[in-house]
Amino acid sequence: MLKALLFDLDGTVANTDPLHYQTWKAVMAELGMEIDRKFYDANFSGRLNEQIVRDLLPHLSAEEGAKLSAEKEARFRQQATSLEPTPGLWDVLHWMQHHELRRAVVTNAPVENAEFLMQTLALKPLFPVVVLGDELPKGKPDPLPYQTALERLGVSATEAIAFEDSPSGICSAVGAGIPTVGVAATHSAEELSQLGTRLVIQDFTDPRLWSWLKSARSLQTTNF
Repeated sequence: MLKALLFDLDGTVANTDPLHYQTWKAVMAELGMEIDRKFYDANFSGRLNEQIVRDLLPHLSAEEGAKLSAEKEARFRQQATSLEPTPGLWDVLHWMQHHELRRAVVTNAPVENAEFLMQTLALKPLFPVVVLGDELPKGKPDPLPYQTALERLGVSATEAIAFEDSPSGICSAVGAGIPTVGVAATHSAEELSQLGTRLVIQDFTDPRLWSWLKSARSLQTTNF
C-alpha cells in the first residue's frame, strides 16, 4: 500500500530550471565560458554545485568554488520571488494530506535555496522531513538521498512514490528502488522514460497519475 510521497524541488514542484539556466549562463560568461541549453542539461541540471564547479572550473580552489556557488544562488533567489507551483501540485498535496501519507522533500539544492523555495511556495508546514544532498556523503545521482528519506519516514521503497524531473534525480530514486514519476519540465518525456521511470507526466494534472495514486493507495504495491 502507498504510504509516502517523495518530492524533488527544482523543476518538480516548480519550474525553476529556466532561471537556473539563465543565472548559470551569466555567471559562466563572466568567467569566459559560453554555455548553451544542451551543455547546461548535460553538465548542470540536477547536479550539486560542488560537482559542477569541480568538473568545469577545476582551477578554482575549494574556497573560491564555494564563494562562486553562493553568489550564483543568491542571484537566483533574487530573481525567483514570483515562482508558481507546477500545475496540479496542490491537488496532489491536498490528496496526500487527506490520506495522511508520510512525505519528504529530497533535493540537491543548497540549504538556502531549499528553504527559500519551500517558503515561497508555502510548503514548509507540509514537509517535516527534508533531505539535502549537500548534507550527505553523496548527493544525487547516488541513491543515498532517497535511501535516507525512506529511513527517516520508516517506509520501504515499494511503499513510496518519488517525483523527479532530472536524470540525476531519477537515477537516485530508481537506484533506491522507489517507483518514480518523471516530470517532463526540464527534460524530454522520451529521455526520462528511458531511465526507469514508471510514468512520465508534464505536470500533476495528468489523469494517469491520479489513476495510479488511487490504485496504489488501495493495493499492496505501488507497482503497475
